[in-house]
Amino acid sequence: MESWRRCILLMLLAGISQPSLAQDSLEDLLEPEVERRSSKEARIDNEDFELGIYGGVIGIEDFSSSGLLGLRAAYHLSEDFFIEANYAQATAGQTSFELLSGGAPFLTDSERKYRYYDLSLGYNLNGEMFLTDELVFNTATYFTLGGSTDFAGDEHFTLSMGVGYRWLLTDYFAVHVHAKDHLFNSELIGDKKLTHNFEFALSATLFF
Repeated sequence: MESWRRCILLMLLAGISQPSLAQDSLEDLLEPEVERRSSKEARIDNEDFELGIYGGVIGIEDFSSSGLLGLRAAYHLSEDFFIEANYAQATAGQTSFELLSGGAPFLTDSERKYRYYDLSLGYNLNGEMFLTDELVFNTATYFTLGGSTDFAGDEHFTLSMGVGYRWLLTDYFAVHVHAKDHLFNSELIGDKKLTHNFEFALSATLFF
């Protein structure tokens, strides 16, 4: 009689332990050990204002290339759209006719001051740059449209079309490289024509 009791007790214990073992095995199958990769990604501050300086070269049509220095301010309406204000200046060089003929200059020293100031609308194509498996930076390719130019004593309605690339090094500091074409009508050299004034520049900005 005692042996029957022992057999029944062993069967009850086996029936209780087997579902537990099966559940443990199922959990091991559903939860594999995966090593998670950590990464450090620069994130833009919540502030929407951006302020910085830039320098580069501008090719003033008919007046050679000159150094350029400017200021940039932007307000980011969203992740995609922003409003940008720029002010920059350069000094126009001599025309090829002035250099070859040695005659009287077309412009006075004050008239050779080339300035532009514009309010542009910009659009971002946001992305990321992976330098290593763990080092990731936010980037953006952007386009801008706007413009106005003061040159040779006159103010010119200008269409400035630009493309740039922004690299966010920290959550508040970024570097840019951009190119622009400033188009306006001019009749300084002969007949009135549409001039292309190409700019290439590097800038550093802060978000605040």
